[in-house]
Amino acid sequence: MNLNKKYIEEALKEISFTQYTEVQEAVIPHLMKKESLIIEAKTGSGKTHSYLIPILELLNEELPEIQSVICAPTRELASQIFSFAKQMTQKSPKPIDVRLYVGGSDRDNEMAKLEKSQPQIIIGTPGRLNDLIRKENVLKAYTAQSFVIDEADMALENAFLEEIDGIASVFKEKTQMVVLSATIPERLQPFLKKYLPSPQFIQVHKEDVSNLNIKHFFLKTKERDRFEVLSSILSTINPYLGIIFCNTKESANAVYEYLKNLKVNATLLHGDIDFRKRKQLLKRLENLEFQYLVATDLLSRGIDIDGVSHIINFELPKDTSFYVHRTGRTGRMAYDGIAISLYDFKDETYLDVLEGLGLSCSYIEIKNKEIVPARTRNERSKRVRVDSKELTQIKIKNPKSNTVKPGYKKKYKREMISLLKKAKRRGNR
Repeated sequence: MNLNKKYIEEALKEISFTQYTEVQEAVIPHLMKKESLIIEAKTGSGKTHSYLIPILELLNEELPEIQSVICAPTRELASQIFSFAKQMTQKSPKPIDVRLYVGGSDRDNEMAKLEKSQPQIIIGTPGRLNDLIRKENVLKAYTAQSFVIDEADMALENAFLEEIDGIASVFKEKTQMVVLSATIPERLQPFLKKYLPSPQFIQVHKEDVSNLNIKHFFLKTKERDRFEVLSSILSTINPYLGIIFCNTKESANAVYEYLKNLKVNATLLHGDIDFRKRKQLLKRLENLEFQYLVATDLLSRGIDIDGVSHIINFELPKDTSFYVHRTGRTGRMAYDGIAISLYDFKDETYLDVLEGLGLSCSYIEIKNKEIVPARTRNERSKRVRVDSKELTQIKIKNPKSNTVKPGYKKKYKREMISLLKKAKRRGNR
């Protein structure tokens, strides 16, 4: 690393950050030239520092106005980016004013502080930023030289799109726009064309499930109660830290209550839980006070929790890209990870899509509290289909014996199918 500001280098060394990741090597030179970028890079590739480093390198510490705005879709991700930025600026010889704006914080206190002074770097969620920038006009973001949208495919969903559009509308035409995401879906194109008419596009390590250090196991419920199946999984594994993903808050609540009744050391995290309590829970997870975390997809994007060894999908997410994001919470930094997903008959097409993405799927079952390989998922579809009319004709030619021995029916059917195959071969000559 060849940085102009030594305090950044010192701060990075403190967290054992001594060389750039591939995405940082690709992105930082462009951002230092103040170019607008669309960056597609997989989860856990170092995207956050790829923009924080140039933001701080280009920052004018003497200028008491907003110079950079960073927008993230969730309070947890925004808080994490904020903690990274605070860690990187703590050794600066001149104080750098970095502030966090998310829902659940003291809005009146924030507005009072903004009347006295403006921060230099602001990090926040779409709703709170739009509120303070557009509605209250107390956050003077129009001075910003750069606007970063992290995890853009989540941030630019319909719920946030209007708010981010409002935020982006206050910037000058020359403001550097940076969009980062694991995937850049087609629905983002109207926004990107509006605010980034001719951006550079950088794709590094596109989300490729086959490249991650994760073993993917799939357990068929066979129409059994999912809670019982989950219990059988928990009796066979002993994770360092496991995350159990559910599709809805209601489902997550039910799983958490079930685990409590089983005396499993678990906690719960989803959007209905108070933000301060969520912050406390994340801190306790870092301290390894729990063995399991029950969560919704709030946690599947951008939030780093160290030591996640197992992911359990109580329900498969509706979008296969979220399967990748969920399982990407484990198998990080060259460590191995295990993902176990419950599925049933309706998920067959979904699994075909995952396999089509290059995912190596292993199918398992649990016997005597041990995980053992199951028959291949589509083994039944590979069986030879027997034409019932042809089989009837062969049966007429080869009537059953009057003497019935043990296992005779199965043996008789096998013989009939064998004769049918021979008859077909003769017919094809």
